[in-house]
Amino acid sequence: MNIQLFHSLEGEKVYFKPLSLEDVTEIHEFASDPEVSRFIGWELKNTLDETHEHIETMLKREEAGTHLYASVVIKPTKAIIGTVMIFNFDKEANQAEIGYVFHKDYWGMGYGTESVALMSDFAFKNLNLHKLHASVVDVNKGSARILEKNKYELEGRLRDHYFIEGHFYDALLFGKLTY
Repeated sequence: MNIQLFHSLEGEKVYFKPLSLEDVTEIHEFASDPEVSRFIGWELKNTLDETHEHIETMLKREEAGTHLYASVVIKPTKAIIGTVMIFNFDKEANQAEIGYVFHKDYWGMGYGTESVALMSDFAFKNLNLHKLHASVVDVNKGSARILEKNKYELEGRLRDHYFIEGHFYDALLFGKLTY
């Protein structure tokens, strides 16, 4: 899957690097934030140990070839501000799912949009995928906007698909076909 290339993608504002247990403190800053973790599909990481275990799980998945993960780093400061992933590979249909999570202090600054562009370009050109898709909780307007800016199309809505903190939310299904 050319993991090394994925880990070395670079844009104008950010670059990707491999996930590392050495970065647990920086990753914990956003993995432990209830506002960040609320709609991303993983449980809040309350302790550094929980974040460490989560990173270990992600590294095992990547080693098994089922997922690609990278830390997102801001170029000037070299601060880790998020994690991106390509997963749920369907070899027969030649498609996969993307996901991303960012520290809330960096929301709305274009880092997510650039990161999704880097992932999408990599997936279509280097993995030769036909389609990428993503599922977003309907109230997560920022995440939906990142996909829209990257020309992902809203393909559907699953009503009351997520049950989070005692409330039902719709899932918005986005997709993008190869260039």
